[in-house]
Amino acid sequence: MPLKTGNLTLFEDSNPGRALPEGVIFRPKVVSFALQQELLAAVRAIAQEAPFQHPRTRGGGMTSAAMTNAGDAGWWSDRSGYRYITRQPDSDKPWPPMPEVFRKAVAHIINGSPWPDFQPDACLINFYEPGAKMGLHQDRDERDFNQPIVTISLGDDADFLVGGLARTDKTVALAVASGEAVIMGPPGRMLFHGIRKIYPGTGPLADLKGRISLTFRKAL
Repeated sequence: MPLKTGNLTLFEDSNPGRALPEGVIFRPKVVSFALQQELLAAVRAIAQEAPFQHPRTRGGGMTSAAMTNAGDAGWWSDRSGYRYITRQPDSDKPWPPMPEVFRKAVAHIINGSPWPDFQPDACLINFYEPGAKMGLHQDRDERDFNQPIVTISLGDDADFLVGGLARTDKTVALAVASGEAVIMGPPGRMLFHGIRKIYPGTGPLADLKGRISLTFRKAL
């Protein structure tokens, strides 16, 4: 069943101006440069406690983007499948706690949205080096699909793909830059999405080569 579209536009090679599906909200330039710097510093502190890794996929390969987590739980992948775990897989230490600056950024982004009370308990942090990408997927390991997912971009520009409820559905590409955010809430919460391409050297953060995405979820 096709989804209704909202009044926010995104960019598609063959159809510029096509609207985002209902429940998917793009927040351009929503995070100030100063706050981007604070978020990046927090990510680096997290990575000291929980280093970035390339998890194994269920099929035995490795993810293109490197990953770590913060919060009460972290998303993980290995031959056992995709799931949330409360402790780091190598050290058995808890994931680093959610930094206050993360919560501050999320509260700012969701202000005025249909989900103003969203309180994430997990943040999946992806690091995309030049050439890295993320295949089309659904975020379906959370317990409550009525909660939105909020993604903040830091660093290089990227093409954020949004598709339909089937992997084979047509996709559109939203150009996301550093300090911009995408909210995916019902009824667009379960749409397939991914990262098609990173554009090296386009980010404003001089000491970040590549792209970091902060993906906030209510996991537990």
